[in-house]
Amino acid sequence: MEKFLITKAGFLKLKAEIEHLKTVERPKIIAAVAQARELGDLKENAEYHASREKQGLTEALIANLEDKLARAEIVD
Repeated sequence: MEKFLITKAGFLKLKAEIEHLKTVERPKIIAAVAQARELGDLKENAEYHASREKQGLTEALIANLEDKLARAEIVD
């Protein structure tokens, strides 16, 4: 596993971004998916598909950032 070099400030910023994505963005997207689902037919529901795509991208971003955090090595 390759180390990810980062400053302490960068490490804290990375942690804050992950926390923001998990506590603010993820719930917003879940609510948007639920709201779009209520509009009816999912096959032709553009709002639903857009919300699901955004959800997938956000989850991938969270996973990527968590991977970097796990490999992080703080340097001066």
